Amino acid sequence: QVQLVESGGDLVQTGGSLTLSCAASGISASGNVMGWYRQAPGKQRELVATISAGGSTVYADSVKDRFTISRSNTKNTVYLQMNSLKAEDTAVYYCKAQRWGSTYWGQGTQVTVSS
Repeated sequence: QVQLVESGGDLVQTGGSLTLSCAASGISASGNVMGWYRQAPGKQRELVATISAGGSTVYADSVKDRFTISRSNTKNTVYLQMNSLKAEDTAVYYCKAQRWGSTYWGQGTQVTVSS
């Protein structure tokens, strides 16, 4: 059974930093495409960043140069380092895993950026 558990969401001031974690079980975080998505109130869920099995990364234009996706193979965990946070980064952040055509989601973690 695949489980993705996000943590690290918090209330932070504009310009601050946060690191989100996604602990994976039942699936290899290093052997599959892993990603972070977010959904703000009243908006559709959108891509934030992904990392492939080979380590290639993709970022949404809105977070480039501010966010970094990475993973720990030993901990089977994917991270999202978020710097220079803006009010528009406020959303529920979800971890996503893709394997053999199947998609798995975590329950989400709330990030709120106040000005």
